[in-house]
Amino acid sequence: MYNTIAIISDIHSNSTALRAVLSDIKKRGADLIVNLGDSLFGPIDPVGTAELLRELENAVHIMGNCDEALLQEASESPTFKFVKPLLAAEVLQWIEEFHKTWIFEDLLFCHGTPFSNSIYLLEQLENGKVGYKKGIVLAAELNEIKQSYIFCGHSHQVKSVYLPDGKLVINVGSVGLPAYYEEEPQSHAMESLSPYADYVVCSRTAEGEAWRIEHVMLPYDWNEAASIAESNGRHDYAVAIRTGRALV
Repeated sequence: MYNTIAIISDIHSNSTALRAVLSDIKKRGADLIVNLGDSLFGPIDPVGTAELLRELENAVHIMGNCDEALLQEASESPTFKFVKPLLAAEVLQWIEEFHKTWIFEDLLFCHGTPFSNSIYLLEQLENGKVGYKKGIVLAAELNEIKQSYIFCGHSHQVKSVYLPDGKLVINVGSVGLPAYYEEEPQSHAMESLSPYADYVVCSRTAEGEAWRIEHVMLPYDWNEAASIAESNGRHDYAVAIRTGRALV
């Protein structure tokens, strides 16, 4: 039985942020860490990030869309071209073993949605602008999901949404990349507007009662992480890490 679960997501190779988050999680005495994916895909420290995650004694890893991309043989993505040559065969095998989703009691964990790791669950795009789905629409999309708590990442946006049917959807935000610009499925920017590392602590209150959800915003040395990104030729990552805003 797990009484305190830490949920992290979207590290994007930022081992500096990850170390700070793992230290904070240890202080809180979490029984389990659930990593919602997109761990190594970034121009900072993919090898060091993999080492930190693989050393965890009690952790569950979910397959993010960027994790899945690293299993491809080739890609035109500059981030792929930086990361893939650095990964040993055993790291790629480790990624292959990630879960599509994972369930514990009344909690469901996924990267994007319970059905796809490349689709936003809470957000919707219209003419390049990011908005949020209405509760009734989201409830209909999740109608077949039996669990009352759905944890997701992918958009890097911290948010919890209570639905008309009593479900709670929690986006845990991003540990290592608080903003980004994306051209697919249409051009848009996702921005947390803060350089803090974000994650969630889910704690059992009493048997049969609701779980306690705590969004954590953790300061760390984001200038160090941004400097590494810059040294690897990625000014876009550096700006996002320092400011929580996307370079458009």
